[in-house]
Amino acid sequence: MIRIALTCLVACVAATLSSCSSTSGVKKGTRITSVRTTAYTHSESDHIIYGARTAVGTPLKYGNVRSAAADWSVYPVGTIFQIEGSPYIYQVDDYGSALVGTNTIDIYQPTKEHMKQWGVRNVNIRVLRWGSFSKSVAIMKDRAKYDHVRKMVQRISRSS
Repeated sequence: MIRIALTCLVACVAATLSSCSSTSGVKKGTRITSVRTTAYTHSESDHIIYGARTAVGTPLKYGNVRSAAADWSVYPVGTIFQIEGSPYIYQVDDYGSALVGTNTIDIYQPTKEHMKQWGVRNVNIRVLRWGSFSKSVAIMKDRAKYDHVRKMVQRISRSS
């Protein structure tokens, strides 16, 4: 019974999110095949200084809606997607220096054990709503001292 209710809830959220407008010019519900995914956790040595918070400043999510990190010049902040075959919804609310220029999405996992279990996977995703490049730039503008942030901002500026 709980599984049915959860499935209905996820379907309702997906339907609601997919009805939102796109800001990137790519049509809603875009299917992208063979996306390379990796996993990260807040207790990794390169993430520990940020704690369990995203680049947006919100807590990392691991429930029906889960956090994901990406190159914001490819998947802008706020992009909502679903991995085919998974009931969960993912929201791009984080980025990482190792992701810039790789077309890789990093999936948040709550523990190192979960992270290792995820490993590296090529998955098909369905983008339910594209995020905002302008919001991405607004968040990153004060962080331009970092090379990876400058690269993302430059790529967004060139494509605008």
